[in-house]
Amino acid sequence: MAALGWLTPRRRSATARSVLAGEASAEAARKSSQELEDLAPETTPETAVEEPEFPVLGDDKAAAFFDLDNTVMQGAALFHFGRGLHKRKFFETRDLARFAWQQAWFRLAGVEDPEHMQEARDSALSIVKGHRVSELMSIGEEIYDEYMAERIWPGTRALAEAHLDAGQKVWLVTAAPVEIATVIARRLGLTGALGTVAESVDGVYTGKLVGEPLHGPAKAEAVRALAAAEGLDLGRCAAYSDSHNDIPMLSLVGHPYAINPDTKLRKHARNLDWRLRDYRTGRKAAKVGIPAAAGVGAVAGGTAAAIALHRRRR
Repeated sequence: MAALGWLTPRRRSATARSVLAGEASAEAARKSSQELEDLAPETTPETAVEEPEFPVLGDDKAAAFFDLDNTVMQGAALFHFGRGLHKRKFFETRDLARFAWQQAWFRLAGVEDPEHMQEARDSALSIVKGHRVSELMSIGEEIYDEYMAERIWPGTRALAEAHLDAGQKVWLVTAAPVEIATVIARRLGLTGALGTVAESVDGVYTGKLVGEPLHGPAKAEAVRALAAAEGLDLGRCAAYSDSHNDIPMLSLVGHPYAINPDTKLRKHARNLDWRLRDYRTGRKAAKVGIPAAAGVGAVAGGTAAAIALHRRRR
């Protein structure tokens, strides 16, 4: 892969594979974002009645970065994708049982287990090896409707829409395959996605990764690389996640948010005075300053979100 000359200097806390994964994901995200932008219909912006304190309206040096699993969507995207592939006979029932166990652990423990993530990654790579990228993208559209659409957290979606309404770009940042993450981002009306990049030759998956999964430090590297390419000021950007594994990414930006946080992230966020919100129990934000749209999303609940989602899907 060609070197990305627009990457800015960094503290070398991440491994070389993390840096490579971050760079590859940023490059893939920029390409997919341009494709989504080209396909988007022209719209006439409405006049804002009142400018919110945050996000700042019209700040083109700011953007928002959202973790996916358990932050934007209930559960793990890779598990739901696995269910869809099993339905289409990509693999056997015993493999689905393994996916189900990994998902159950994720939901009960509330944290991302590295061993389970490794198993899920290896399973996914072996399943898609030899298949065309375009095939998986098309299937991903169907799987989103079947298993993911109804699992989007209304409150988190409202947060993302607050940034979009302010004229800012919004990116998903996830260890899920970038192709699936891009489908989800497009269906939610977001700018694009940073995700794990699987190697492909002539549009066919080889069963290998470029670098490593976009997890932990690799996410931070991807955000750093994308910010450099887009001319963003990270001090004016926001990031949202549920996991302590994403502390490197959250620490990059000026506006870190802990959403549905695991125990370690909740403690870390409180110690550093970060903002928190938990949509799993309906608890109010622990700190002021959460965009008003998030409160609307929490109060309106699933009904308003379901209506909006239905309209967009049509």
